[in-house]
Amino acid sequence: MAKELTSRNEDYSAWYNELVKKADLAEHSDVKGCMVIKPYGYSIWEKMQQALDKMFKDTGHSNAYFPLFVPKHLFEAEEQNAEGFAKECAIVTHYRLKADPQNKGKLIVDPDAQLDEELVVRPTSEAIIWSTYKKWIQSYRDLPILVNQWANVVRWEMRTRLFLRTTEFLWQEGHTAHATANEAVKETTQMLDVYAEFAENFMALPVVKGRKSEGEKFPGAIDTYCIEAMMQDGKALQAGTSHFLGQNFAKAFNVQFTNRDGKLDYVWGTSWGVSTRLMGALIMAHSDDDGLVLPPKLAPIHVVIVPIFKTEDELNKISDKVQEISSELRKQGYTVKFDNRDTHKPGFKFAEWELKGVPVRLAIGPRDMENGTVEVARRDTKEKQVMKLDEVAAQIPKLLDDIQSNIYQRALKFKGEVTTQVDTYADFKKVLDEKGGFISAHWDGTKETEAAIKEETKATIRCIPLDAKEEAGVCMYSGKPSTRRVLFARAY
Repeated sequence: MAKELTSRNEDYSAWYNELVKKADLAEHSDVKGCMVIKPYGYSIWEKMQQALDKMFKDTGHSNAYFPLFVPKHLFEAEEQNAEGFAKECAIVTHYRLKADPQNKGKLIVDPDAQLDEELVVRPTSEAIIWSTYKKWIQSYRDLPILVNQWANVVRWEMRTRLFLRTTEFLWQEGHTAHATANEAVKETTQMLDVYAEFAENFMALPVVKGRKSEGEKFPGAIDTYCIEAMMQDGKALQAGTSHFLGQNFAKAFNVQFTNRDGKLDYVWGTSWGVSTRLMGALIMAHSDDDGLVLPPKLAPIHVVIVPIFKTEDELNKISDKVQEISSELRKQGYTVKFDNRDTHKPGFKFAEWELKGVPVRLAIGPRDMENGTVEVARRDTKEKQVMKLDEVAAQIPKLLDDIQSNIYQRALKFKGEVTTQVDTYADFKKVLDEKGGFISAHWDGTKETEAAIKEETKATIRCIPLDAKEEAGVCMYSGKPSTRRVLFARAY
């Protein structure tokens, strides 16, 4: 098949865009800036959803659903949040179209159908959810509220890229309400740990857990925590965020409760989310010039079996054996694809399933049937080995576990190789331009220095790592005192 991709080293952006389309993950839609997630891509997202949803429910959360539209006055209630998203908001002003009397077959906005109040198409749901919580919460007995929703949001982006930045995207957003600050902070860090566990154990993606600087935190939050991942081109990607909102939204929407002492107090809140941007991270962190490399835990198809045959009789004999193997694997919870199409040659099929990142491929021909063997190829290393037909179904689970571990270890090694410690601004710029990756450096803690570095280099403070130790030093840019290092990088 014509699957040739632009090399990552030649043009990383072109490689990524081609891979997303050729692997049948997504495509651009007729709506500018929006995408169509195709069945194969959506099945990966479903796997992510299923894993995360279980983790959320295991930590006591329940799913709910809130409206897509937010009345403008509610959106404006929390000033910082409203200003932070204002430039990205889509607004509904009318509720009806009518035939254009001057141009047959065309429709125009009906001027008599203007809304009494404009509606913001949600860029995030804090406003509509906190206005709802006001009705739900009167006493400490009503707390905590631990709610998540799976939804779509709209942020009117000028420059879009499939999965990484689109006008409409899919995500989950957790919104919780608590009686004390301590409970809310624990919730915030707990969900950060959930995201990190998911990224590392399911996506095979090593991440840095940290806290955002004042200049990078979520509008309306007291603290924003994040997980940051490193892509193969040396750019960072924010893979998830968890926000301690303090009492900001409760005060904006007057959400008060009677505490255990019988006094009125404002509720403490959190919000946290990940999006289909994780699909972009999965692709960019692991894949190669031949296509996707999918961790088995998120692969829609774990094993593809390709028969090698010339006659219908040969195919029938192979099919009987494949049925046995497939049945055994499915009983163990694995998905199997038997590619018995007679319209394509084995070489075409090998390339197609390699492009789509199926972790394990089996090839069985008449000679294999005679010898009682099967060729087993793994996608991550492209190594091949011969196994006994009667033992392959028992061996594949161990192989898939090894592939999952190997993909993670490879990404972890790469992250370590592209993490550099610097002490001077000259070295910082040199590493940034020549090597990329995470750069650990001292910063004086001011927004002015942070903004100047961003303006001059396009690098941002990705996070203040949670495991960063206190270390006396001087800011690489201003020369002012610093107490710890932070992580800089250019990022998506």
